[in-house]
Amino acid sequence: MAPVNHFSVARYWEQGDAISHAVAYVLMLMSLVSWFVILSKAFSTWRVRRAAPALDAFWGAPNLQDGIALLALADRERVYVRLPEQGLAHAGGGATLAGAMSRDEQLVRVLRREITRATHRIDSGLTVLASIGATAPFVGLLGTVWGIYHALSTVSAAGIVQIDRVAGPVGEALIMTGFGLVVAIPAVLAYNGLNRLNRLTLAELDGFAHDLHSYFGN
Repeated sequence: MAPVNHFSVARYWEQGDAISHAVAYVLMLMSLVSWFVILSKAFSTWRVRRAAPALDAFWGAPNLQDGIALLALADRERVYVRLPEQGLAHAGGGATLAGAMSRDEQLVRVLRREITRATHRIDSGLTVLASIGATAPFVGLLGTVWGIYHALSTVSAAGIVQIDRVAGPVGEALIMTGFGLVVAIPAVLAYNGLNRLNRLTLAELDGFAHDLHSYFGN
């Protein structure tokens, strides 16, 4: 006769109450959101990094229009190409507050605005990963604490305290802490990796804007 497995997710789910199930559903939702953000941001970041070498092609073009065209072909995420596009169109502010600025001040304002927009775009979603990575272990711990409390309450109500009756439910409750770590670890690793690549992209954008400022200022 096969030995009975006293430690299983199925047994924990059967013995759990509404709060235990709610914690499990929250962890599942956090995992789904985390992986959606990880995959979408990884694809977007890969396209941005793939377009970075096109900055050299831009400066190797015979004129500005050809450089913008070459950069636009490579920059599918339109992170880099908006800087020369907006720099080219910045003149002629007209009867506006921006038009009252000098040409150099208008250029600085436009380039700074585009860098800010690019920063917001490439950093979007990272806050979600950071939040999930920071909170998922505690959500799992909450499930563990509640599961242990629920198990001990059940054993106490039965009036019989035996090690097998306590070890099984307590061991199953510890599964929730493991689930919390399984959700948190990929989110933290992805956040650190994406954040590092984003810093590299922002450094390139800053250098590109400085070079464009020098070009348009002549």
